[in-house]
Amino acid sequence: MPRCSPQQDALGAQAIICCMILVTGATGFIGRALLRHLLEAGQDVRVMIRPSRRSPRLPKGQPIDVAVVSLADERAIRAALRGVDVIYHLAGAEWQGRNANLLAVDMRGTEALARVAAEANVKRIITVSHLGASRSSGFPVFKAKGVAEEHIRRSGVPHTIFRSSLVFGPEDHFTTGLASLLRASPFFFPLPGSSRSVVQPLWVEDLVTVLMWSLDDEATINRTYEVGGSEYFTARQIVETLMQVTHSPRRLYELNPVLLRALIVTLESVVPNFPVSSFWLDYMAVSRTCAVDNLTRSFGLMPARFTYRLDYLKRRSWLGAAVASLSQRTTEATRRALERVRTFRS
Repeated sequence: MPRCSPQQDALGAQAIICCMILVTGATGFIGRALLRHLLEAGQDVRVMIRPSRRSPRLPKGQPIDVAVVSLADERAIRAALRGVDVIYHLAGAEWQGRNANLLAVDMRGTEALARVAAEANVKRIITVSHLGASRSSGFPVFKAKGVAEEHIRRSGVPHTIFRSSLVFGPEDHFTTGLASLLRASPFFFPLPGSSRSVVQPLWVEDLVTVLMWSLDDEATINRTYEVGGSEYFTARQIVETLMQVTHSPRRLYELNPVLLRALIVTLESVVPNFPVSSFWLDYMAVSRTCAVDNLTRSFGLMPARFTYRLDYLKRRSWLGAAVASLSQRTTEATRRALERVRTFRS
């Protein structure tokens, strides 16, 4: 496979035109959105997915190379990186809830990937971390991400790190889980006692946009960016917003974080596919924010407002769904009829 070389763009700046991009965590929430953008841009993509009995959620009918690789297997990683120029490293264990192995995936896995990438002369690693990531953090997820960042920096591979606030969008692990719990809760809903801390939710499409833009922007190499949405919210404000969107009014009350964590851990162990993990409490335990204009100043992008991008949480009645389906079919039939008319006239 031919290697890529720098090429002058229209402004005279050097941009990296990639031959092959590897995406780890491509079946995750952010990974699926990024993969869609990469394919629409015509990029050659290879995805690295961990061995599993479940069929991977990948786009059908798309030219994608698939490497079934464990991040603990350096030999397999080396084979997966053959011919790769850029890595989007999105793999993480935190969304596996109580089964998450942050040490094996986020820390040791990233270390192995970065070391092999350096040996394979990979041109770039672009990764997503968390605001507040630090080796010295007392929260497991932020500690693991801080260690992972260090492994990437020490590898010597040119890199770009995005420290993100909570990311939301269809099928996320944030708003969809809370919405499910709200609908299932009988009359009341518990909040962590530290609900006065604030976060700034970031629309997944905004995050993926800057991930794509950074690919061809050499000014982003060896930089760490802190990115978040355009608004700050407390946990109470977030839940109140979701109650309005899902039409699930509940009485909110604050529960001691220790008791709430114990409750969530218990429910995770007895309820299959419980929609919220105990890590959610870590995200809301302390304020994790950055300047609201960071994306605008660094990339010229105005982040979407949280309340404007929650339509995916609204449930339509069976009648509304039927009307929408009928309208779509009618539109498609009309389009085909017009195409036949144009063909006949020509």
